[in-house]
Amino acid sequence: IHYPTDSGLLGDGARVLTRTMKKITELTGRAGTKLRNRMRTIGHRVMEIARTSRSKGPQVQERLKQGYRKLLTTTRKVVNQAKRFRKEIASGVKRAKDHEQKLVLQGLRKDLETMLPRVRQVIRQSRARVLGGDVHVAGKLVSIFEPSTEVIRKGKASKPTEFGKMVKIQEAENQIITHYQVFAKRPNDADLLVPAVQKHEEQFGRVPQLVAGDAGFYSASNEAELSEMGVKQISVPNRSTKSPERRRHQKKRSFRRGQKWRTGVEGRISVLKRRHGLNRCRYRGDAGMQRWVGLGVIADNLINIGRFLAANDTG
Repeated sequence: IHYPTDSGLLGDGARVLTRTMKKITELTGRAGTKLRNRMRTIGHRVMEIARTSRSKGPQVQERLKQGYRKLLTTTRKVVNQAKRFRKEIASGVKRAKDHEQKLVLQGLRKDLETMLPRVRQVIRQSRARVLGGDVHVAGKLVSIFEPSTEVIRKGKASKPTEFGKMVKIQEAENQIITHYQVFAKRPNDADLLVPAVQKHEEQFGRVPQLVAGDAGFYSASNEAELSEMGVKQISVPNRSTKSPERRRHQKKRSFRRGQKWRTGVEGRISVLKRRHGLNRCRYRGDAGMQRWVGLGVIADNLINIGRFLAANDTG
C-alpha cells in the first residue's frame, strides 16, 4: 500500500465511491439521485493539506484542522450520496435494462456496501486523530483496499514503521524454504520458535541439529523446550542478559556460527522481496496475500533446487 495519511485515505475513499456511482449512472441513466462529482473539490483539499503540512509556523496546526474540516465535510457528502444510490438500487428506482446489466448493477451495489463502512471508519478516525488528538482509534484502517493491513514496528532505523502482514520463513540446507506462514494478526516472535521446530519434525521425521533465530525469538522456556525435544545447538541470543555465563555462551564459535546462518536467512528474505516481489502483494485480500507469498516461495525453491541439481550433476 502507499504510505497512509488521513487526507490520502479520505481521498481514496471518495474516489472509489465516485467511480462506482459513475458506473451505476452509466447503467441506469438519470433515474433517481443525480450524481454530483466532488472529486475536483476533494483533490484541491488534499493538495491544500499536503502543502500546509510542509509549512512552518505557529498557525500550521490550525490551518491543517481547517483543511481537514472542509475535506471531512465534502467526503461525508460523497458518502451520503453513495448511500442514496445504494438505497435506490435496492428499491428499484435505479434499474438496469436487461439481465446481464442487472447482474453488473448488483455487483456495483455490493461494491458500495463493501466500501461505505470503510470510508465511514476513515472519517471517524481522521476526525478523532486530527481534530481530537486521539491516535488510538478502535478498528483503525491504513488502507481502504486492504483493511486487514497491519502497522508493523520492528525498531528499524531506516523503516521505523511498515505496513503489511508478518510472514514467517523457515530455511534448511541449500537455501531451501521448508515452511512459510502469513499471519492474520502479528504474533509475538517468541511464540513461534517451538511450533516452527515441531513443524520441521513433522515434515522430516526429526528435529534439526541447529536452530537459529534473532533475539525476538528468545525465551528461557523456549530454550528448555527445544533442548528437551533433542535440538543440539540453539543459537538465539538474549540481548538483555546480565549473566556472565550466558554472555560467554553467546561468544562461543558454535553459537556465532549459528548466527551467521541466521544472517543468511535474512538474505533469503531480501531475495524473496527483490526477485519474487514479496515487497508488495499484487493480489487483493488475505487469500491473495497467501497465494502471492506461496508463489514466491515456490519460485525461489525451484531456482535453488535447480542450482543444487546442476552443481551435483555428474552425468
